Amino acid sequence: MSEVSVAQPRWRDYLDLTKPRVVSLMLLCALAGMLMAVPGAVPFDLMLWGLLGTALVAGSAAAVNHVADAHIDMRMARTQNRPVATGRIQTTEGLIFAALIGVTGFGLLFTLVNPLAAWLNLASWVGYGLIYTFFLKRSTAHNIVIGGLFGAAPPLLGWVAITNSIEPGALILVLIIFLWTPPHFWALAIDRKDDYVEVNVPMLPVTHGDRYTRWQILLYTALLVGSTTLPVAIGMSGILYLVVALVLGAVFMYYAVAMLLRSDPKLPMQTFKYSVVYLFLLFIGLLMDHYSTILPGMVIQ
Repeated sequence: MSEVSVAQPRWRDYLDLTKPRVVSLMLLCALAGMLMAVPGAVPFDLMLWGLLGTALVAGSAAAVNHVADAHIDMRMARTQNRPVATGRIQTTEGLIFAALIGVTGFGLLFTLVNPLAAWLNLASWVGYGLIYTFFLKRSTAHNIVIGGLFGAAPPLLGWVAITNSIEPGALILVLIIFLWTPPHFWALAIDRKDDYVEVNVPMLPVTHGDRYTRWQILLYTALLVGSTTLPVAIGMSGILYLVVALVLGAVFMYYAVAMLLRSDPKLPMQTFKYSVVYLFLLFIGLLMDHYSTILPGMVIQ
């Protein structure tokens, strides 16, 4: 008796188009921006519609990326099972889906949050979905550095959704993610260098070599750890966050130095995985510090 394979549900294929793991981490950063923006409670409606609209716009940009990179994805081990690369979703279907959720997300933000949040989300969509995907990724070894600015926007998007203004605290959070992006992605690029050579994408390990990339990871990690002290310097955060940031930063520096001194083939992927945990815990630390300061002073009516 032959084995019958069960196809993945169509809705799951469309969900995969939005890169849900990436969007989930992005939404955590956007939520942190919302909660850090005000000293007290955040209006629930702004938070709900802000997160939903941001998720839809980000998912739209990710879907465009899937469609544009399908010919590359099918030749790389890490991405060959993506829905457009495998043909489970056709190019036209992917573009229609991207347009529908992108327009819906923009509309929600513009009408139910504020126009500034909507336009900033659109700018981020253009930056990642068009400029990075169609130009930077294929033309320069600094694609991750320049493109990282668009990926660093979530805390600002969340902050603006609540305050309708761009403030220094939000820009510092953007800076932290901007500096986090290169060591995060270059560690993965070292591990998957052969894939990038195969598809002729000029990632830094391909164009400048493994050793140079490891030095750059160390440099950006040091800049990142330094930047995480800025919330304390401007009075946005206190000692609890500082301790969390320095401990997490020390571990990140350990990985960066270890990658430079050791040739262990497991280290790049270990560094990549830790970088995800690092960002998650760093923003949790921000929120713990924020609410440890304001909760004792809040009076329940």
